[in-house]
Amino acid sequence: MAAYAQKGNVSGTVTDANTQEPLKGTSVVLRGTNIGAVTDSNGKYLLKNIDAGEYALDVFYIGYGTISRNIVVNDNDALVENFSLSESSAMIDEVVISANRRPQKVTRAPATVNIINSEDIERYAGNPAELAARQKGVDYVRTGVQGIGINIRGFNSAFNSKNLQVEDGRISSLIATGLPFGSFTTIIRDDIERNEIILGPNAALYGPNAHNGLISTITKDPRSSEGTTIALAGGNQKQFNVRARHAQVVNDKFAFKVWGERQQGEEFNYVDSVYVGTTAYPELELDRDFSVTRYGASTYYSFNNRTDLIASYGHSNNNNIGVTNAGRNQIKDWSIDYAQLKFVSPRVYANVYHHWSNTEDTYAMNQRTQNYVSFIENGFGEQEARSRSFTEAFFPIQGAPGGGITLPRGAVFKDASRRLNAEAQYNNQIGNLLYVAGAQFQQDRADSQGTYLLDQDGVIIIDQTGFYGQLEYNFEDIDLDVLLVGRYDDHELYGGNFIPKAALVKNYDFGSFRLTYGKGIAAPSILNLSGNLFGGLVLGNGEGFTLQDGTQIPELKVETIRSLEAGYKGKLFGDKLFIDANAYYNVSEDFLSPLLNIAQPDNPVVSRGATPINDVTPGANGGFVLTYLNFGKVDTYGADLGLNYYLNDRNRLAFNYSYFDYDLDLNDSANDANRDGVVTKTDLPINTPKHKANLGYYYTGDKFFGSIFSRWVQEYDFFSGINVAAETQDLNGDGVNEIVENARVGRTWNYGPLGGFVNFDINLGYNINENLSLGASVTNIFDSEVREFVASPVIGRLYLVELKYQFGQNKKNKM
Repeated sequence: MAAYAQKGNVSGTVTDANTQEPLKGTSVVLRGTNIGAVTDSNGKYLLKNIDAGEYALDVFYIGYGTISRNIVVNDNDALVENFSLSESSAMIDEVVISANRRPQKVTRAPATVNIINSEDIERYAGNPAELAARQKGVDYVRTGVQGIGINIRGFNSAFNSKNLQVEDGRISSLIATGLPFGSFTTIIRDDIERNEIILGPNAALYGPNAHNGLISTITKDPRSSEGTTIALAGGNQKQFNVRARHAQVVNDKFAFKVWGERQQGEEFNYVDSVYVGTTAYPELELDRDFSVTRYGASTYYSFNNRTDLIASYGHSNNNNIGVTNAGRNQIKDWSIDYAQLKFVSPRVYANVYHHWSNTEDTYAMNQRTQNYVSFIENGFGEQEARSRSFTEAFFPIQGAPGGGITLPRGAVFKDASRRLNAEAQYNNQIGNLLYVAGAQFQQDRADSQGTYLLDQDGVIIIDQTGFYGQLEYNFEDIDLDVLLVGRYDDHELYGGNFIPKAALVKNYDFGSFRLTYGKGIAAPSILNLSGNLFGGLVLGNGEGFTLQDGTQIPELKVETIRSLEAGYKGKLFGDKLFIDANAYYNVSEDFLSPLLNIAQPDNPVVSRGATPINDVTPGANGGFVLTYLNFGKVDTYGADLGLNYYLNDRNRLAFNYSYFDYDLDLNDSANDANRDGVVTKTDLPINTPKHKANLGYYYTGDKFFGSIFSRWVQEYDFFSGINVAAETQDLNGDGVNEIVENARVGRTWNYGPLGGFVNFDINLGYNINENLSLGASVTNIFDSEVREFVASPVIGRLYLVELKYQFGQNKKNKM
């Protein structure tokens, strides 16, 4: 106990250099250690039990310049170190959390990180997801007024789940399909502290499906964002939005926040063709109106100034049109709910949360339209055809009673799925070595009520467990950070996988150089493994299949990616230019294919695993079964460049450029995804442009603020399931054009390649007074005809005007 008592303490106060107000929520950290604190409402901090020695004390707060100070701690010292921080928009002062699961300067992060902070969101009147289009390495697409798609470094799809999305430590994806929540989120824009987009594999830290990137949303702490916000917005396409948020500190122990939003509008006038044979029909009962209602609340209880218990609940209800690789879905009253409890302390972190999903009336427009046509063409009345089209199709058979038979071809998707997640983590310090150990558990309870999964006998319950460890060491003499991470995941269906990551970060005052290696996995979803759509026409491949001739189709395993990346981020040529540049090389194997037919009428599927096919789904046509396979190997490589030039405190120029390419062995039969005997580029849907770039100008004044932004996307082909957007071409060299632009290709209409445009957006705002502000955004200023995605409308001009009222807030601490 005597030795313990001799350790030193450091305390002090952090204030705003301009107003002298205390800065609550400032991070104060002894560099190279795990000793740190966050300032209280009076700006005070305390670091206790510090071993004698020399240290660098780092002080950082979002939106302010970082201060580093060398200190010497002696036995029994009670040092007082006070700090005054100045506001800064320089990116070198940014703080990032998700890259290493703890606060650190962005220049020390062992990954390429794009940050969209609360000020960016607050000053942008349009859909905040559009800010992702302004980031390097991000594949951004728009499917309509509301529909936004975000992918990272290639392999995009209409059914994409290869980047993991996390909200306040919660995995935010649909339980059965694995698709990111996107517009289903329960969070409103006024409660977002920051979005962190991490490029490259991060599965070692975050688990399966952080395959080619991670998008982490972090919401505001009510203790540093106290006050009320009310916003009203409206625009073309009948857009209307009303939002409210209130945060309050009740006392030193307790704080809370509540939020709510109603958003509605009308999608662009576009109808996707549904082909029955060679005849095109419009989607049946297409509803272009969209709406979403969101609300929630969080409470924060502080045991002391470093230990919190946080409880949260959120809800959203959604009506819109969803694009899939088998046609579009009419989303009807699909609700998402979550309940979460987090314990946060310097050494121990625990997180448990429960998601549940519910819809009764969502349906596949493509399948329902085909069902409807089957009844109409065989003499049924309009009302009966519409009613029966939800669940069955009519097949004419000569001589049969009634002229034919009906078979189950359900178009309705019901969902009553649930997911339970739990995580516990411990960290500590031995000298300059920081170590972290943790465990995660997830239980999925998928319940489609027999509509699109093999759950006729009850809920599908799947458990998965992950264990991870992290070592981080700082070589002080040369300021080199070394990071080693290892993770082992065990899934009830696809087995175990080891996922490593390693990084070297060499730090300088002007920035850092880094070299990272990581592995990622894209795990098959429950739909991939246990799907049962349209009366057995689509079956999940969780157990493999046997064909009549004895051919074995193996069950799915995870898709893997191994990535090597080098990069630099920091200042260049003085203090005005900030650069973030990287180059990477990836090796990807065992791709999860799009839906493929594995059978023929003369060689049907006879069993799924050990179960006869007619016992799996009665009435299934074993001569035509669509499922998912693993296939192939490809090397991908690219580079991302981000430049930000600060003309002065109010004016900034930003430029981003991304390059992506690949090397596919056309002689490797393993790359023949569709099993037609010829390897073509459509077997491997890269679905991203080789080049894309953007340029922006930003102005921030006391009254006026705004930005002008341009985006260039090179033309590129896109293939996803039945969806094709590509130029006319002969894929296999037989002299026949399998793909024809502006013509029907298979079961869809091909409008030609995506991209091939330069777009311009503008955003303007004015602070009327301390509490009231007016903002306006215009996307696609010149109303160019831009088609950004398959099965989606041409995206014309969109504008939105917003009036926002804020009161009861400390303006310096509102972020």
